[in-house]
Amino acid sequence: MATGRFVLEKGRTGKFRFNLLSTNGQVIATSEAYETKRAALGGISAIQKLAAGARVEDRTDAAVAEAAKKAAATKKAAARKKAAAAKKAAGTSSAA
Repeated sequence: MATGRFVLEKGRTGKFRFNLLSTNGQVIATSEAYETKRAALGGISAIQKLAAGARVEDRTDAAVAEAAKKAAATKKAAARKKAAAAKKAAGTSSAA
């Protein structure tokens, strides 16, 4: 069974980064910059331990729903403000 691989490199800044490559050599993930090689290897180890059992938390639908909820609330607030202004204007004109 073919597996992916981690490629660890030291950049021009002296910091360490790694890429996770798929079986065809494509980059699947890129790490943050680590100050030491030991810390970068620790990052690789953490991914190896956690990734296989990690669940997917899809927030894309929640974000769309939240945006729609906010838009509806804004629209309602604008309608209330407009109605209040119209009521106030009607009260002012009838008092004249």
